[in-house]
Amino acid sequence: MTEQVMAAIDGSRFSEGVCDYAVWASQALETPLTFLHVVDNHSQTTQQHNLSGNLKLGAREKLLKELSDLDEQRAKVSREQGRLMLEAAQARAVEDGVTTSATRQRNGTLVETLVELEDDVRLLVVGKRGEAGHQASGHLGSNLERVVREMHRPILMVPQSFKRPETVMMAFDGSKTARKGIEMLARSPLFQGIACHVVIVGASTAEYNSQLEWALDILRNAGHEAQGVIRAGDVEETLSNYQQEQGIDLLVMGAYGHSRIRHLLVGSTTTAMLRNSKVPVLLLR
Repeated sequence: MTEQVMAAIDGSRFSEGVCDYAVWASQALETPLTFLHVVDNHSQTTQQHNLSGNLKLGAREKLLKELSDLDEQRAKVSREQGRLMLEAAQARAVEDGVTTSATRQRNGTLVETLVELEDDVRLLVVGKRGEAGHQASGHLGSNLERVVREMHRPILMVPQSFKRPETVMMAFDGSKTARKGIEMLARSPLFQGIACHVVIVGASTAEYNSQLEWALDILRNAGHEAQGVIRAGDVEETLSNYQQEQGIDLLVMGAYGHSRIRHLLVGSTTTAMLRNSKVPVLLLR
């Protein structure tokens, strides 16, 4: 199957942003667009079944049967809700100029489904939080960190509302992944006409200055307006401050680097950079 931009949507308030950024990416990359909805009834079913643990055998069997019927009804409702979400996403894409898009609805978990479909994905677009994270405004969706760890495709994490990117910032550390990221920025139609900023967090050493010049040369030779800085300080704070100062519309980072940036993205807890970002973050592998 042809690689495509895949937009994972659910009932969360981030789904509109997912749709709009996926449309933008699909058009810029000239890549087919697919909307994906995953119906996951596992956690709900387990929770309901646990309610009957202390009942007598006969009553317990009756209740389990009733719960099983109820779960089946809920699954049907979830599938129908998903179908309507997918139809709405396609209609929104048409309004934005996409004449053809595909839909997929799967049963299972989001992470397992995305890993299964990975070979079909050129770019995955996901919201910062899922349907269960409506009230958790200060947290990152639990699925997103797992998706970042399991997937080997670029992942675009997006906020609730769309803003067409005019400036992009690459968090650069000289690692192999980061260098590949610069080369991707330079040649990708996704960033055509977009001003590029390269930020290195660390001391202004000869090595870092050489790395920065290399990155800027690659971008400028590809026709990009590019500028870069080296700043000492805490990685998250420094990147966040620069993003706000320059009005950056999109942040690009390597998901698995070999410097302090690495610890932001593959630590044992949800990363502060992803959690606090108010602009889209493109994670490269």
